[in-house]
Amino acid sequence: MSTSPLPDVPASPEVVEIERALTRITYLSTRARQHDRLMALAGVPLDRAAVALLRQIADSEPLRPGELANRLGVEASHVTRTVQQLQKSGYVTRVPDPEDRRAQRVQLTDSGQQAVDRVRDAGSRGMMLALADWSPEELRQLATLFHRMVDDFLSHAEDGAEQAAAPAGTA
Repeated sequence: MSTSPLPDVPASPEVVEIERALTRITYLSTRARQHDRLMALAGVPLDRAAVALLRQIADSEPLRPGELANRLGVEASHVTRTVQQLQKSGYVTRVPDPEDRRAQRVQLTDSGQQAVDRVRDAGSRGMMLALADWSPEELRQLATLFHRMVDDFLSHAEDGAEQAAAPAGTA
């Protein structure tokens, strides 16, 4: 019996093409030069990890650092260091967790919200130029499918983590 969570069948040509396109877009969007250009346009002097964390904080209610790490798929220590960097820069603050006063959650400051808004605006303007020939319907379809794909990826990652944590024979 195979313990691999991946099916032992070849991927369809469509899935292969989606994976190739995602690899290309990930490469293009995470290049250091692209990030530096975006940060210069936005006037936000942060590295890629800090921007990813700042965006995640902006997209949710205040969360504990461990929850942020889970959502980003990184180690908690990585989030702790980055939160400290963002806190020193005035972009985030720690607030008491209403469910457990011993714990703290991370939330954006006004300065942090302004930084996220500038980063998103700069990114959106660049994307608008690149997708200028797409119809509004094509853009809606793409946005819907991207969100669905991300949700499915997150669901699959959570299912995989639960299976990995389950004792043998119970998953």
